[in-house]
Amino acid sequence: MTELLSPKPTGSVVEAPAAAPSDAARAALRRARDHLLGLQDEAGWWKGDLASNVTMDAEDLLLRQFLGIRTAEQTAESARWIRSQQRPDGSWATFHGGPGDLSTTVEAYLALRLAGDAPEAPHLASAAAFVRAHGGLAASRVFTRFWLALFGHWPWHQLPAVPPELVLLPSWLPFNIYDFACWARQTIVPLSIVRALRPVRELGFTVDELRTAAAPPRPPRLRSRPGVLHRLDRVAAGYERIARGPLRRNALRRAAEWIVARQEADGSWGGIQPPWVYSLMALHLLGYQLDHPVLRAGLAGLEGFTVRQQTPDGPVRWLEACQSPVWDTALAVTALSDAGLPAGHPALVRAGTWLLDEEIRVRGDWAVRRPHTPVGGWAFEFDNDGYADTDDTAEVIMALRRTAVPADAAVLRATRWLLGMQCRDGGWAAFDADNTRALLGELPFCDFGEVVDPPSADVTAHIVEALAAENFADTVPVRRGVAWLLRAQEPDGSWFGRWGANHVYGTGAVVPALVAAGLRPGHPAIRRAVDWLLAHQNPDGGWGEDLRSYRDPAWVGRGESTASQTAWALLALHAAGHGTGEAAGRGVAWLVATQRPDGGWDEPQYTGTGFPGDFYINYGLYRLVFPVSALGRILDARATGPDAEVLP
Repeated sequence: MTELLSPKPTGSVVEAPAAAPSDAARAALRRARDHLLGLQDEAGWWKGDLASNVTMDAEDLLLRQFLGIRTAEQTAESARWIRSQQRPDGSWATFHGGPGDLSTTVEAYLALRLAGDAPEAPHLASAAAFVRAHGGLAASRVFTRFWLALFGHWPWHQLPAVPPELVLLPSWLPFNIYDFACWARQTIVPLSIVRALRPVRELGFTVDELRTAAAPPRPPRLRSRPGVLHRLDRVAAGYERIARGPLRRNALRRAAEWIVARQEADGSWGGIQPPWVYSLMALHLLGYQLDHPVLRAGLAGLEGFTVRQQTPDGPVRWLEACQSPVWDTALAVTALSDAGLPAGHPALVRAGTWLLDEEIRVRGDWAVRRPHTPVGGWAFEFDNDGYADTDDTAEVIMALRRTAVPADAAVLRATRWLLGMQCRDGGWAAFDADNTRALLGELPFCDFGEVVDPPSADVTAHIVEALAAENFADTVPVRRGVAWLLRAQEPDGSWFGRWGANHVYGTGAVVPALVAAGLRPGHPAIRRAVDWLLAHQNPDGGWGEDLRSYRDPAWVGRGESTASQTAWALLALHAAGHGTGEAAGRGVAWLVATQRPDGGWDEPQYTGTGFPGDFYINYGLYRLVFPVSALGRILDARATGPDAEVLP
């Protein structure tokens, strides 16, 4: 490991120094800092809206139709929002500026038909043409066809089997529910109940205009792994047709108990939409009435995730797929500290106090794999105690150390929890340890995105940085984490971004972490990362990476400049000793030139990732907290030079 921490010369590009920072950069930081301060809630937290795609809104209307509680007002407001997001070719995308997505378009179409839009209306006719041109209903994802089956527009027997008996499997057997990532298991368990009971409700219209005459795809070759899994699915489907008696009743009962035990205080399941809607339907199918406390809390909780806005066309409503107050608050505290606020500033003290109150002191699903790891840490949301995550915990540790709030006990508990959650290979995943059975992703019903939670470079980097800040840099766990990060570096010098877009995010996280852990800026890995960033700076001075980079390597490091991605690149350059270089100067100039008068930045582009290649998020505060951190650190670094000025 000693060799890993010692620099070696490379042929990297040497930057020319930039001019001293302008008054405009300092003014931009002041405006951004003040704008961020103005967004803090009186209770101490920050939370930006989290936008995703219109399947959230379409499925909300379909859920309400299924339960018989859909209102005309809700329908009209959601329909306005869905229409406003349609692309010129008639489709809907999964992220701003992205290509049309078949399944998203099918679900949006269903919702608008439910709202009374006529199929011959131009916007729906073009949507239907897009669906047919891309394979029709048969080519849509399993989740979409589940919704169609719920309303009699797809045969249940043609859907993959999801036996509720999975919940009965012990955790040491393959394909048990704890082999799946937390978000997947929370979805699969209620989905198995719905699949077993095969309900059909009325939608009030047909969707024959979305079908094509194409023959169904042929099953994969039997001797291949997909072929074996396909046959296994058919065996499970055969069992589903005859499943009766005590075993099935016990499985349904245990599945329901598992679901109820995991409802959060805000009424949600995991604070995310898919398990939430399926859990409500599953429990209702098992006899839970709408006035039952569990269902009543679940339905009421959806209101807390609903965003309402006034538009020229009238009021709209859309649903957040999840919420990020703990994450946003930790990032805001770090940003404001980087911008020069002292630890005793009232805003930081309020935030630190609130974060301490959010500490999780109960065991969650993570304890199945780590039964002896002590409790500690933080989750992503207001009420998500069952699913503490390592990424939030690392950021909160670093944020608390920027405040004057006494936090030693909580930080110690969180540090011990992080150490206990390290995976066997030295990296860290977000929610579970050693959740890496990749075979699960090839099961026929697992086409909705990531279903396992392996270690990732961005999460591992944040944890390495946090542990290094707590004086663990020379310990075996951190050295193993550093070694994992060095092994994970891409041949081009970047790092893959699991939870943010994409290589700019991964690289922006890893470089500061490696420096914090003891690597010198001249280390070959860091020099290669700097070279990659310099090579991918846009002509306008910013950085951007389109989400298509998850599927198409041609997009890696390429995309319109955004405030958050420019800031990630600047944070890496600053950590690597290039914060006063020409590239960083151009990046700062781009931030100054694109800042709004109120101190924020426009960023319609999505730079957050849920499932790479499938599900993306636009974090409402990313465009502010990261530029504040980047400007604060770079201006502070420049302030050590001969032209230093103190930022008021």
